[in-house]
Amino acid sequence: MSTSGDLKAYCRPAWLRLVARRGRENLAVWAGWLRRASLGRSRPHRWYRPSRIAVSAAIVLAGLTLVVMSLDAWAIRAALASPPGVRALFEVVTDFGRSGWILWPVGIVLLGIGLVTGPSLGRLGAAVMASLAVRLTFIFAAIAVPGLFTAIVKRLIGRARPLVEGGVDPFRYDPFVWKAAYASLPSGHTTTAFSAAVAIGALWPQTRPYVWVYAVLIAISRVAVTAHHPSDVLVGAVVGTIGALLIRDWFANRRLVFAVDVTGRIRRLPGPSWDRIKTVVRRLGGA
Repeated sequence: MSTSGDLKAYCRPAWLRLVARRGRENLAVWAGWLRRASLGRSRPHRWYRPSRIAVSAAIVLAGLTLVVMSLDAWAIRAALASPPGVRALFEVVTDFGRSGWILWPVGIVLLGIGLVTGPSLGRLGAAVMASLAVRLTFIFAAIAVPGLFTAIVKRLIGRARPLVEGGVDPFRYDPFVWKAAYASLPSGHTTTAFSAAVAIGALWPQTRPYVWVYAVLIAISRVAVTAHHPSDVLVGAVVGTIGALLIRDWFANRRLVFAVDVTGRIRRLPGPSWDRIKTVVRRLGGA
């Protein structure tokens, strides 16, 4: 073996040990953030009041009943009668409602931050990386937690998807069977789309018109491709929205990304500027 080969064989384990140590240290820091106790501020937005929760639940239940009785079967028949080109278009659109389109990139970037953040970046670089990490953690949690809830609950409810056994029957249920054909309520794609719209819009308010158009298109696409009834989509939108808001409030009560002011309103904490982010990236490139 050449001297160069001996040197590489010797250095590689040390490099891997350094990266692994950085990863463990940064993971411990992130875990410490998430274990941070609530600061005991006033409850955000006051929407936790039992009276408001009860009224909101009654409105949602009434709307859901109306949709099931009058719209579910009609919408599926209309989707079946739509031109083939429309269905083909929505087949493409609906794929972007998969959580993996967001969770995988966010998770990979978080992993990368954990591996490269170290003393060589300096205090400014470490602060920028920490700020980015906690914001990406918020996005990941705001999408993953409601999505996991939906993935479990829909299989316990056991509502049949449209056209199961060849018919349009919005009242067909088979609870606890844990089969994809009986996992219609709520819509997982819609849960993901609406939780993403809430989370991204909360961090970057200027994106709200675009992310809400995205969420609505995903919801429509699930009915257009006859994967879900309209009521499945409605419940998915509610679960995604409320789930992301609860995650936002959990972060705000710990002064992570957001904060609760004295009136109970949630405000977004300032993050690193693009100039600072570019400075850190250039520093990493020159390392």
